[in-house]
Amino acid sequence: MEPLRVLVADDHPVFRSGMRALLSSTPGIEVVGEADTGEEVIALAAELRPDVVLMNLQMPGTGGIEATRRILVTTPGARVLVVTMYEDDDLVFAALRAGARGYVLKGASPVDMVRAVQVAGDGESIFSPAIAERLIGFFSQPRPAEPAFPELTEREREILDLIAQGRSNAEIAAHLTLSLKTVRNHVSNVFGKLQVADRAEAVMLAREAGLGRARR
Repeated sequence: MEPLRVLVADDHPVFRSGMRALLSSTPGIEVVGEADTGEEVIALAAELRPDVVLMNLQMPGTGGIEATRRILVTTPGARVLVVTMYEDDDLVFAALRAGARGYVLKGASPVDMVRAVQVAGDGESIFSPAIAERLIGFFSQPRPAEPAFPELTEREREILDLIAQGRSNAEIAAHLTLSLKTVRNHVSNVFGKLQVADRAEAVMLAREAGLGRARR
């Protein structure tokens, strides 16, 4: 069985040396190179074709997130595992959007670090417990429901609701203290955005979306 080929990218030589020593002493893992800048890790990934790239986010020159994105274009078989000291939510999601397979904090134990490399090498995702907890917390939060017809402005949605209640343009104008011409313009915009031919079709769409229920 071929060993798992790993490229270590970090601007701190002590960390790179420590990772090389740890991973090289693990059966089934081979460290094939080291990089200390974003440009270098992109070039080495294309040249060495590693299975896993350990990526620090704060790399000189091209940052780790952009380097991740570019590596996955030039070396699509590589799996990028972010190894950093930062727990910032924005960085976590930016790294995942760039295509990183996992996000591990530098404080992880040697056993956990080796396991993370092996899991990433198998094509699976892995996160430090603190990061996994933050992700679970984020995705478990209730998301605000998107309003019906997001293409409409707040005023247009208000007018559509009144149309769905069966109100005429004159009644809408009086209710909202607007001129009849202004209401007609809004109604025309609503019909155009919803791509409906007439008032009846607009009412049907609006009521299907739950509008027009508050009749006065």
